[in-house]
Formats: sequence, structure tokens, C-alpha cells
Amino acid sequence: MHGSIIDTDIHVNYIPEQVAGYLSEPYRSRFLGGNRGPGVQGYWNPGGVIRADAVTDDGDRIASHPETLARHFFDAERIEYGLINPEGAIHIGVSPDLDYSAALLSAINDHMIHDWLPVDSRLRLSIGIGPNDPVAAAKEIRRVGGEPGVVQALMGSGARIAYGQRFYHPIYEAAQEVGIPVAIHPGNEGVGITGPTSAAGYASNYFEWHSGLVTSYITHLISLINEGVFVRYPDLKFVLVEGGVSWLPPLMWRMDKNWKALRMTVPWLTEPPSQTIARHVRLTTQPIEEPDNPRHLAQMLEMFDYDQMLMFSSDFPHWDGDTPDFAARFIPKEHRQRVMSETARELYRLPERLV
Repeated sequence: MHGSIIDTDIHVNYIPEQVAGYLSEPYRSRFLGGNRGPGVQGYWNPGGVIRADAVTDDGDRIASHPETLARHFFDAERIEYGLINPEGAIHIGVSPDLDYSAALLSAINDHMIHDWLPVDSRLRLSIGIGPNDPVAAAKEIRRVGGEPGVVQALMGSGARIAYGQRFYHPIYEAAQEVGIPVAIHPGNEGVGITGPTSAAGYASNYFEWHSGLVTSYITHLISLINEGVFVRYPDLKFVLVEGGVSWLPPLMWRMDKNWKALRMTVPWLTEPPSQTIARHVRLTTQPIEEPDNPRHLAQMLEMFDYDQMLMFSSDFPHWDGDTPDFAARFIPKEHRQRVMSETARELYRLPERLV
């Protein structure tokens, strides 16, 4: 496709030997011994999570090294900037061992800042934080959130309590202070101390788990608005990564309707929730809905300010990822460049560059 492309969700593998260099004892020996935080849910994906073709001719994973990622993905897809989200960080963030979790996330952040970002000027980083210890998470945001190339703080969408509750205020205060958005990403539902994968208990298999991930996003967004997070932190932006798109308009309608009748219960909300969402919330395209009739998706996009809220993401190298040309064809031409690059450029304050 023509025009600039800014990819807001690329998954990379940290290099364990390099991460260990940023850990002090006793955590270094523990990490090298194989203890790297909570594992996966145990649900089986028959095709695997990583695309089988996301490897070099030598068989190395493209997303395992910054040089191969730059050459085989950024160059191939003409990516102007790419936001990297380290694999496993959201799982580490929900470990019951808060001290080890914080130390490991800090080490991974340092590894990415010092060993990945300098390799290619197109790389940008989401730092991992542990939401179950908001004070430590806020400290980490203040420690590295202002480093060159760091543009976001990332948590998993699986959580013990909804993200609007005041328990998390230290995180939002620090993010607003440093000037970076907070984002959530799916995949840790049912991991560590997040609890069940849904409000009705645990999913039975990968299909059920994966299909229901959007319910976490709905829960968190309602909570963020209801609890007045954006009233308390008026400069905060919140990014819903890899959560889908078409569920948002019906939810905004429902919240606006309920606000009109029940605003006495939320006196701090002085405008319809949909207006607050439009100003403070951003979404990413992958996994964009793919109805049999493409016009149906276009109609859903017309029901909210997608040209100001939606940003392209590939989810590379995951099994259900989207290439830029695939995602772009779902976006009406008049707003395609906004979605493919310009909304992300504004949010992450990225200068224009030659591709």
C-alpha cells in the first residue's frame, strides 16, 4: 500500500541472557534457573500462537532479534515506526510474587531500551508494568517512561479488579505526569492471579477463551468511565490493544442512555460517556471484524469517531495477525491515512521520517 504505516502492536522476544545482565541477585539466579513468572493458560491452539512463516531462511524467529525484525518485517512492509510489546510481559505482570515480577519487568524494560531500541530508529517501546502493585508500577513509569523511544506503559487485560478502580490511581498519575498513554493487551486472562477467564468462570478451550477476550475490554472501559478516571486525570490516554472494534458503538449508546437516567450515581461525569471515550480512548485495528458483507463493518465504523480513535496494528508475528495492506482495505479511503499512521503519530508524538 502507499502512504506511511505506523504499527502499534508488534510482539518481540526478549533475549534471556541479556535480560539476566540487568537483574541483581537473588533474582538473576532464579531467572537463569528457568523461573520466568506465570505460564500460559493451558489452552491449545492447533496452529500455534506464532506464525510458521515468521522465520528467516536460517530458521530463526524474525521477532527474536532487532536486526532480523528490522530487515524482514519493517523493510518488507515499509513500516515507518513500530511499537514493540515484549512477549510474556503481561504474564509476568500478574505474578503473585510482586517483588520478583517488578524486578523482572524492569530488567526486560532495560534490555529493550538498551539492546533493542538503539539498533533501529524505527523502533518504539511499550514498557511492561505490573498492575497488581500500582506503587511499583508507577515507580517504573517514572524511572523509564521518559527514556528516548519509550512511548507507552502496557498491562494485560486480565486483572483481579477492573481498571477504573482507585487502586490503580498511582499508575495513571505517573503516566499523566510522564506524558505517555497506558495500554492493555489481551492474553493473560486466566494466568497468575487474574482469576477466571470470564465473569461466568473458566473457558473450556482456546476457541472459547479467545472468542471471549473482548469481555475484559468492555468491563475495563465501563469501569474507567464510571469511576471518573479521566475526570481525575484529564490528560491521560488509554489504549485498547487487540480488543476488536465493532463492540464499541453499542456500548457507548448503552452508557449514554444509562448516564441520562442514572447520573446521580456518578455526579463527577458531566458529559455523556461517549464524549469522554472519544477524547481519551484509542483502539487498534487487529483483530478487526471481518463480516461476510464488508459494508457492515463500514457501517459500524461510521458509528464512532474511528478516524480519530483507531490505529493500525499488525500483531506480528501472531497467528491471527494482519498485514498493512489487508487491514487498510477495510478502512474507507478518506480516513485510511489517519488510521494507518496519523492518529498513532499524534498519540505517540512521532516525527515524520522518510521511509
